[in-house]
Amino acid sequence: MRFTDYNPLPMATLTYKTAGESHGKTLLALVEGFPAGVPIDKPWIDAELKRRQGGYGRGGRQRIETDTVEVLTGIRRQHSTGAPIALQVINRDSRIDEAPEVSRPRPGHADLAGSLKWLTTDCRETLERASARETAARVAAGGLARCLLREFGIRVAGFVRSIGSAEASIDTSDIDRLIADRDASDVYCPDAAASEQMRAQIRQAKIDGDTLGGLCEVHVFGCPPGLGTCVQWDQRLDSRIAAAVMGIQAFKSVEIGLGKKVAFRRGSEVHDPIGFDAAQRDSVNLGFTRSSNNAGGIEGGMTNGQPIVVRGAMKPIATLLQPLQSVDLNTREVNKAAYERSDVCAVPAASVVMEAVIAFEVARALVEKFGGDSLTEMKANYQAYLDLARKLPLNR
Repeated sequence: MRFTDYNPLPMATLTYKTAGESHGKTLLALVEGFPAGVPIDKPWIDAELKRRQGGYGRGGRQRIETDTVEVLTGIRRQHSTGAPIALQVINRDSRIDEAPEVSRPRPGHADLAGSLKWLTTDCRETLERASARETAARVAAGGLARCLLREFGIRVAGFVRSIGSAEASIDTSDIDRLIADRDASDVYCPDAAASEQMRAQIRQAKIDGDTLGGLCEVHVFGCPPGLGTCVQWDQRLDSRIAAAVMGIQAFKSVEIGLGKKVAFRRGSEVHDPIGFDAAQRDSVNLGFTRSSNNAGGIEGGMTNGQPIVVRGAMKPIATLLQPLQSVDLNTREVNKAAYERSDVCAVPAASVVMEAVIAFEVARALVEKFGGDSLTEMKANYQAYLDLARKLPLNR
């Protein structure tokens, strides 16, 4: 056989696309590559959609919508079939054709860039798709992915690290305690004292006609080593996670592990020493221990058995009650920017979206590593891999 005759099958992968507008009829997510036989927990996905709508500082839109997912294809008797899965979240506030034109772009939004891109003076054409309302579809897709992750004991927990100048101090070693404390806070922050400071800053921003951003943080527990790869730059797990987080509306930076702090420390203060504990050999880390996790669970684009740690910075919402200066695209006259009903602070909701998109990327890497048409096949591959890894070196 000649080399040119070799045409390998493409690597199994998990993908999704979304469709829909802020005030359109519906939001859709199409998920492909999802293995058969995975139990689908619709009530849990609906609970995640409800969390995305919550959080102190949200606007009036959330009192109109009651988001739930409708599974249109790919599920039979609460289990995936291996076929493409179509998810739908219906908009109650569906008025896209009646919504007024917007000719005064809002600084910080997609309005001006989109209007120039598509050669229109009506920013409505851009803002309807650019709106963060689209993230409801991504939370639904992420919820589906987490149904797969839970079958392998992988858990994802997101929370708010800071809003404005209020920053939390959080113990992230116990995921159950972390989630319980987060859920007790209406700003989704596990630190009660910091939560009160965040609420106070949001209240003041509303009085001032302003908005607030902040930091979201997500931890992924239970990942085996070897998810992702160093073989190609676009297949590195940290590259994919960073792209997914930066793809969330209003996010402006992403950090993994220590993040930018690595630039200000010596190597001896950054890299995580490796140890071995035979008592942990049967755990997901295969017995390899670290005295720190500055790498955030990823080295060389691959998971190393430690928890994945990701932070994302969300800028303040671009729609202000006291609008900034803008220009009317029809007349070129200087005027105040347009106002669309919006939030004072959406950082808590953004933390839910960040959980979802990271969960999907981890699930994608899981499918690629242990790929199979069914959950049964994936679990067999997963167990076989762990068994082999524990026997290293294999030639002895």
